[in-house]
Amino acid sequence: MNPVRRSARRAALRGAVAAICATAALVAAGPVGVADAAGSAGTGTGPRVEVEIPGPEHGGDAGSGHARVPAAGSPAKATGRLSPAERSADGQVAKMIDNGSTGDRLDVVVIGDGYTAAELDRFHTDAEQTWAEVTAVEPYTTYRNLFNVWTVDAVSHDSGVSGDPDPATVRDTALGSFFWCEDIERLLCVDQPKVDAYVAKAPAADLVIVLANSAKYGGAGYNERSATLGYEGISTASAGHPKSGQVAIHETGHSLGKLADEYFYPGVPEYEKYIGPEPGESNSSALPADRMAAQRAKWYRWLGEESPDGGTVGAYEGGNYFVTGLYRPTDNSLMRVLGKPFNLPGVESMIAGFYQHARIVTPLTPTDRTLRLRHTAKASVPKLAGADGRQPVVRWYLDGRELRRFEGRTEVSVAELWLFDFRTHRLTVTAEDRTPSVRDPKVKRTLRSSVDWNVRL
Repeated sequence: MNPVRRSARRAALRGAVAAICATAALVAAGPVGVADAAGSAGTGTGPRVEVEIPGPEHGGDAGSGHARVPAAGSPAKATGRLSPAERSADGQVAKMIDNGSTGDRLDVVVIGDGYTAAELDRFHTDAEQTWAEVTAVEPYTTYRNLFNVWTVDAVSHDSGVSGDPDPATVRDTALGSFFWCEDIERLLCVDQPKVDAYVAKAPAADLVIVLANSAKYGGAGYNERSATLGYEGISTASAGHPKSGQVAIHETGHSLGKLADEYFYPGVPEYEKYIGPEPGESNSSALPADRMAAQRAKWYRWLGEESPDGGTVGAYEGGNYFVTGLYRPTDNSLMRVLGKPFNLPGVESMIAGFYQHARIVTPLTPTDRTLRLRHTAKASVPKLAGADGRQPVVRWYLDGRELRRFEGRTEVSVAELWLFDFRTHRLTVTAEDRTPSVRDPKVKRTLRSSVDWNVRL
């Protein structure tokens, strides 16, 4: 089949599955009244974007398909005006976690919706708690010092968000967050152009988290890279529900790790058997374990290893929405079940995603001038926070020749180099992360970075 037609067919099938899942969820929840025009979701016009629907509140499924939703969110219009004091608080930016320059760190932007000016302190507390939940999951735990986290204060006229507690509830909020998106109660959508307006206030954005001022279960994954602001995706979550944070972490598996969903849809005819080409995602394959090993493909390097989500890495049939014809690395990773860790291939892909945006060595001494005898070359290398205590390997070189006596140091003075001529020399510091969680040589090459200075007597 033509790849364009196949892509269109799969998009249509995903929409059909989303509709089936939504209907099933509504039936399970009991009779639901028809929402009025102001509270109804999915009646907006204009461009649409694809989002992932979280799994039901009761149960472990991490997701339940995708839906096309209006990029501009709900048709409900803001009616209230902010006071001068509220406007002055709106858009304020703070660096909640500071681990270095934006150019060398992965920058996360957290924005709250449905918080009034009087509730901004609570938003900051919610942001801290959410980030603590994210960094309690590997590999975020080990690599927490590769991240900067920014908060942007979005002041809402009303407290809470639309659709909570019911579809008829409409609130005037800064980002237009609303449950019952596309008539799916737990699907928490936003007005993406409004989100982008706040994201643009932060110095940099590689990942965006929107926290709704609500205790209602829900979220959404906007997992397309922003063409204008560059961030990898938006995860929405309820700040006050204990499971919503897990939904957000799952969504980062898509946006940062480029991982496929590992769940599937029994009983949906179009998803009973996959017969297409090899998927592009690192955790989805049409190859059973023996063929994967023979072809040295996908996660073959991990086959037979014990995985942190339980069990042994193999090729478990079912995944990427299909019941048969596609395989996943383990039975129940976070890409299938909330509350589980990433599996070993997933951890490797997440680390690869981190290093797409973060460098492991940062110059503290400017590199745009020649350093002389009185100067010292200083660099910053983030500490890893893994339980094994492993740290990056730091080495120094002069004109390409390693200076072994300086290994592990993050600063070296020019006087210590023992220069004996008046030529300009090149001093280099390298840092390399030799994590055993990465086995792919292509990914390993991204875990090393270096800084050069010109030095002379």
